[in-house]
Amino acid sequence: MMRAIVTGYSSGIGQAIAKILEENSYEVIRLNSRLNDKKALEKEVKQELKKAEIDLLINCAGVGVFKPHEEISLDKIQELIDVNLTAPIVLTNLCLRSLKKTKGHIINISSIEATRHSKFSALYTATKAGLRNFSLALFEELRRSDVRVTNINPDLTKTNFFEEFNFEPSNNKNAHLNPDNIAKQVLEIVQFDGVITDITLRPQRLEIKKK
Repeated sequence: MMRAIVTGYSSGIGQAIAKILEENSYEVIRLNSRLNDKKALEKEVKQELKKAEIDLLINCAGVGVFKPHEEISLDKIQELIDVNLTAPIVLTNLCLRSLKKTKGHIINISSIEATRHSKFSALYTATKAGLRNFSLALFEELRRSDVRVTNINPDLTKTNFFEEFNFEPSNNKNAHLNPDNIAKQVLEIVQFDGVITDITLRPQRLEIKKK
């Protein structure tokens, strides 16, 4: 059985990915450590790797904030950097020797905001663009080791990600993505005979609604 670590598994895109992997004979490892607690994370990952190597690492956990930069608290700034950027880099570091042994796959869930420059998204964009560029550079580093690296940039997706914001995706089914379809795309990427290094997933329409 193939083994996968998936972050952000409790809801949204991460939950859908964990579910589809389990339906396709993966053992999904759900880490309990907080992503900003590097020592606890290191201890838990090392314990898992003592049991068996891993074949797949999916960094899906993410948080956002969209407001004037001077209105964002310093704690919130640190949280976004920790969860969106530092945690995937740290987890990759901890898992990479194992992934080299299994010739495994790293998939980072970034954002459409990593590819553009939107008002009130400077902090979020910085973290997601950092993750995207980490992925693309890491692919070049790992090509000879046969470890595949994929970065995915989803556009508006109907999840609880928008609970704390003053906007959310439109109810028009053509104006947002859904987690299950993104999970299906992840499975196709894993099964693809080659490497999809960077892919952007978008709905046909652009519609949001104010709360």
